[in-house]
Amino acid sequence: MLRVAIAEDDFRIAQVQERFLLEVDGVEVVGKALNAKETLEMLKEKKVDLLLLDIYMPDEMGTDLLPKIRAQFPQVDVIVVTAATEKNIVEICLRNGVVNYLIKPVMMESFINAIKQYQEKKELFSTHEEVDQSFIDAYFGHVRTKPKADKSLPSGIDGITLQKSKDILKSIKGITIEEMGQHMGVSRTTARRYLEYLVSTGECHVEYDYGIIGRPERKYYLASH
Repeated sequence: MLRVAIAEDDFRIAQVQERFLLEVDGVEVVGKALNAKETLEMLKEKKVDLLLLDIYMPDEMGTDLLPKIRAQFPQVDVIVVTAATEKNIVEICLRNGVVNYLIKPVMMESFINAIKQYQEKKELFSTHEEVDQSFIDAYFGHVRTKPKADKSLPSGIDGITLQKSKDILKSIKGITIEEMGQHMGVSRTTARRYLEYLVSTGECHVEYDYGIIGRPERKYYLASH
């Protein structure tokens, strides 16, 4: 689960951002702050993976806050969401390691794409023990495919992650999408993508567990050959 916090002095914009975040699988909003002081206090109190930071805060510029965040909370990544278009502000943000920069007003599609791109990069790290140049190229967007991708695999399917999902299917007889996501350490959307790909290749099949009450549960089983 990606833990996201919002630092935005306009509570209406913060509410919109929170609503956008709810549209993304695997995201949890853990806190909101209205100024720089509250932002630092929030980061001390909450476990945050990603901070959405405005530049024009009432008590301190976000550009002044960034070095403090880097020094005190190096594990927190930052996406700037701001109306600031000055070149020097963008340069300061980049030098302080922001992972993306969104200019207001931000459309829902662009906002969600930025969050999903961040999720994919986090997942890229979680599924590779070692890195090489192809990994770096994929991470920084120099190439479209993931590192060491099997050319026979469709876009969005990584060979290493695919093998991991197969190994999990071998060890667990009948698994749901949620359970696969937990075992793989990925979002529900990613787990579904790999399971449905294995169904399409005939390597696993789906059965429905009707249980006692409620909707039937979709479970995936490794196909026996």
